[in-house]
Amino acid sequence: QVQVEESGGGLVQPGESLRLSCAASGNILSIKDMGWHRLALGKQRESVASISSGGTTVLADSVKGRFTISRDNAKNTVYLQMNSLKPEDTAVYYCNARIIVPNYSRRIEDDYWGQGTQVTVSS
Repeated sequence: QVQVEESGGGLVQPGESLRLSCAASGNILSIKDMGWHRLALGKQRESVASISSGGTTVLADSVKGRFTISRDNAKNTVYLQMNSLKPEDTAVYYCNARIIVPNYSRRIEDDYWGQGTQVTVSS
């Protein structure tokens, strides 16, 4: 089976940086889009960033100029570099990946989600 695991969250002060990583493992044929969402207290889930298999990226307006998304296809890993962090960035960050896996003689395409990693920005 496929697992998606985030890492890199933590507690930082405003203006500091964090780098989140998300690695997919298992019997994977290929990975299409990968991305990051976040869920903050009192707010709706927000799409933060996404990156296609070809490297096309999309960033939320709230993080443009501060966050960068990248991926390493050889490692089945996506990264989120977060600079100039603000208290409003505090949230649980979830990684997701659209993955094609073998199912006997057929293929299945489905979205997989990590368990989330907490990012807290506070002075």
